[in-house]
This record gives sequence, C-alpha cells and structure tokens, in this order.
Amino acid sequence: MIKVYYYSKCSTCRKALKWLEDQKITHTVIDIKEDHPDEPTLRELHKKSGLPLKRFFNTSGMIYREMELSKKLPDMSEDEMYELLASDGMLVKRPLLVTDDTVIPGFKEETWREATDPARA
Repeated sequence: MIKVYYYSKCSTCRKALKWLEDQKITHTVIDIKEDHPDEPTLRELHKKSGLPLKRFFNTSGMIYREMELSKKLPDMSEDEMYELLASDGMLVKRPLLVTDDTVIPGFKEETWREATDPARA
C-alpha cells in the first residue's frame, strides 16, 4: 500500500501525484496540513527511511524560516525534533512517499520510480 502525504498548494506535490497517476500506481493521498503524522508515526516513518531525521524538515517552508530552525536544529534532541515535526504538518518535507519498504521525503522521479517498482519487491 502506497501513501503520499501532500499539501494541495505545493506544486512539487501536484507534480508527484501526477507522476504516480501517469505510472498507474495505486496510492492513498493524505493532506499533510489537515491530517499530519503524529509523533509515533513520525518515529516509525523515520526509522523505515534510514535517513537522518533532519531530512524530514521542510527547510524551505515559511514556518521553518520564521522559527529559525536552521539555527536551532543542531542543538535539538531527536525527541524535541519529533515533537516539533508532529506539531505542524507544514514543518514536514513533502510530498512524503510511504511504501511497504521505505519512506522518501520530497519528490525525485528516479528515487520514487525505484521505490514503487513492483519488480523490486
């Protein structure tokens, strides 16, 4: 089951959803602003991704910049980062692709192609 956390006003999210539809890949869409992942979900997604936790932050977002998180993140514990990410879906990098095997923050066609390729399973 493939899930995509997205924000409807994000052009990259729209591009990613169009790509999935063009590839005829069945997926569930979750509005990251209205139904953002809670802290236990974020912990699970992060673990599954194998990526550094800071990759889950939407570094180009307005809230990230207003909170000056680029200065604060290096001194934060993982628990504090999870709590912050869970507080507002707009802090989470999107689109966020969730497959049975992996989690990928952001859209890069080649990476998504590899993650959604049924032959890979």
